[in-house]
Amino acid sequence: MMKPGPLSGLKVVELAGLAPAPFAGTVLADLGADVVRIDRASPGADVLGFSYDPLMRGRRTIGVNTKSPEGVELVLRLAERADVLIEGFRPGVAERMGLGPADVHARNPRLIYGRMTGWGQDGPLATAAGHDINYIGIAGALEPIGRAGERPVPPLNLIGDFGGGGLFLAMGVLAALYERTTSGKGQVVDAAMVDGAALLTTSLHGMRASGVWPGERGDNMLDGGAPFYDTYETADGKYVAVGAIEMRFWAELLTVLDLDPETVPFHLDKNEWPRLREILTEAIGKHTRDELVRRAEGTDACLTPVLSPWEAPEHPHNRARGTFVDIGGVIQPAPGPRFDRTPPAVPEPPHERGADTADVLGELGLDDAELERLRADGVVS
Repeated sequence: MMKPGPLSGLKVVELAGLAPAPFAGTVLADLGADVVRIDRASPGADVLGFSYDPLMRGRRTIGVNTKSPEGVELVLRLAERADVLIEGFRPGVAERMGLGPADVHARNPRLIYGRMTGWGQDGPLATAAGHDINYIGIAGALEPIGRAGERPVPPLNLIGDFGGGGLFLAMGVLAALYERTTSGKGQVVDAAMVDGAALLTTSLHGMRASGVWPGERGDNMLDGGAPFYDTYETADGKYVAVGAIEMRFWAELLTVLDLDPETVPFHLDKNEWPRLREILTEAIGKHTRDELVRRAEGTDACLTPVLSPWEAPEHPHNRARGTFVDIGGVIQPAPGPRFDRTPPAVPEPPHERGADTADVLGELGLDDAELERLRADGVVS
C-alpha cells in the first residue's frame, strides 16, 4: 500500500492503545507510512477511542484476538513484513502476550520496536499507573505553569501525551530507522513520557543556570510574570496574546495601544511590572479583540488573538497555509511538517474498527475459507 509522502513504503504495525502511541502512528501515517492498527476482536471490548477520532485517521484496522495463539501468530506474521511496530502497554504486557521485542525480533531482526510508556521500561515507577499530569509532574514540566501564588495548571495533556509522548516516540522511531540504514539491524525505542516532558524543559534549565529565570512560578519572563508576555481580556470578553519582548517590538506595541513611551515604565524593569500591567490592562480593555487585531495588522507589535481550537481554522493565516483540513466532515489539523518534493496527501477518515481485516490478512495469503474459520473461532473480527 503506497501513499504519497516522505514515508511512503514504510510499513508500521500499531497495537491499539491510548492517545500517545496512536498519535505516533498518526504522525507516521500522515507522512505516508502504511499503518495497520491491531484492534481488539471481541465486540464491545474496545473502548479506547470514539467515532471520527483523528488519532485513527489514515490507517487500516484489523480486529485480532491477541489472547489467542492464532491471533498472536497473525500479528507476528504482519511484523515479519513490517519496518516498525508500536505498542503503548505497561512494561511486561507485550511480553506476556507473546509480542515483546524478543518475540518479534526472532521473526524480523530488522524491525524497529517502538515502546510508549509514561515512566519508561525500568525505574521504581515503571509498573505504576499514571496519566499525563503525573508524568509531567515529576519531569519538572508542570510546576512552572500557572499564576504566581496559585496552583500549577494542567496544560491539557499536550506536554506528556503528545509532545513528550507520541511525537517523542515518532522521532525515536525515525532515528532508529536512519541508524538501520548503516547497521541493517532493528532495535527497541524506549520512549517514556517523563523523559520526553523533561526534554521539553531543556531551555528552562539553561535560563535558570544563567539567572534569566530567577523567580518562582508566575514571576518570570515567559510564564505570565512579565506584563509584556501575557494574555489580556478585551472589551468583548475575549483575549489577546502579547509577546513584545524586544525593544523595537515593545515600541510598536505602544504605538498600537496609543500609549506615550515617555509616560510608560521601562518594560524590562521588573520593579515596574505591577504598574505596567495595570497600564496594559486598561489600554487593551478599551478595545474588542478583533479591533485590536486590526490595529496590529502589518506591525511587529506581537499582538495576536487568542483563538479557541474551533476558531483557529478560520484565521486567515491558517486558511492560507491549509493548517486545518476537513477529513470525513471533521475539521482537524493537517499533516505536518511541509515537504516540497514529497508532500503527503490529506489523510483518509478513520475506518471502522476491524474494517480492513480481510484485505490485510489477504495480503498474508489467507483465503476466504481460512478467514471465515478464524472469524468463527473468534480469532479475528
